[in-house]
Amino acid sequence: MTVSESKDSITVIVEISGVDPVFVFGPEDRLLRVIEESFPECKFLARGNTVEITGPSDPVVKAELRIRQIMAAVSTGSEVLAADLRRSEPDLLSQSILSSRGKSIRPKTAGQKSYVEAIDKNTIVFGIGPAGTGKTYLAMAKAVQALQRKEVSRIILTRPAVEAGERLGFLPGTLSEKIDPYLRPLFDALHEMLDPDSVPKLIATGTIEVAPLAYMRGRTLNDSFIILDEAQNTTGEQMKMFLTRLGFNSKMVITGDITQIDLPGGASGLTIASKVLDSVDDVHFARLSSKDVIRHPLVGKIVDAYDVASAAKAKKDAQK
Repeated sequence: MTVSESKDSITVIVEISGVDPVFVFGPEDRLLRVIEESFPECKFLARGNTVEITGPSDPVVKAELRIRQIMAAVSTGSEVLAADLRRSEPDLLSQSILSSRGKSIRPKTAGQKSYVEAIDKNTIVFGIGPAGTGKTYLAMAKAVQALQRKEVSRIILTRPAVEAGERLGFLPGTLSEKIDPYLRPLFDALHEMLDPDSVPKLIATGTIEVAPLAYMRGRTLNDSFIILDEAQNTTGEQMKMFLTRLGFNSKMVITGDITQIDLPGGASGLTIASKVLDSVDDVHFARLSSKDVIRHPLVGKIVDAYDVASAAKAKKDAQK
């Protein structure tokens, strides 16, 4: 790095080394354009494998750090996209949980970062938030990371078999075929994080278990990373049953969206647990919001619109 100073500005020359500058600047310099948009006080000049940044000291230093964070991410084999750069917090690019098949999985918002840190620090974590906030995906990444580090000997993934409309008993096919649609999202995430050829082998040996919530009854789950997905569709009794399966050297992550409850009647076990366990040590509730949505930007706006409509309905009902 070369630094020169004048009265009102400094110039820093950042050398891109160890990685191809094309991946740091992005196709057609798209990543560099995003950085320019983020630091309008600075002027950028890219030449070969160097970037010259000129401007006030503070934004220049921050812009340099941003470029070095991209370099660090690229050096791990990760692809950095312009959309990721726009929505990621400045210090999150280098905080990779898992790298798989050329893709790095990392928290991309402050809320996601807090959620991932909570999983590291607590035995039981509830991830509550709307669709697209990465609740299940990040929990799966932490589970695979724990397995690869030999912190646990198995991963257990489960969901309640509840859905609006058709019930299991009325669906055609064997039990396995009936429950497959409920568990398919978990299988899809596994195939993104592990070699697809290894997943059937890990399931066959019991290292990874994917099963409906009813299969957890009567068990004690030791040395495991256990994820309960779609927990808003558990009853209070089911949630208590699941939580009391916790064994030694195990960790649980429970994810759900309390605005998408499909139970035919009665209170959600997730809602009950958030009230009953809120003050229990080593149990953490991570609450994500539309700000943490990492799908299409329109998804966050849709979530907000429904929240406003729900609040208006609740207010109207209270006035009756």
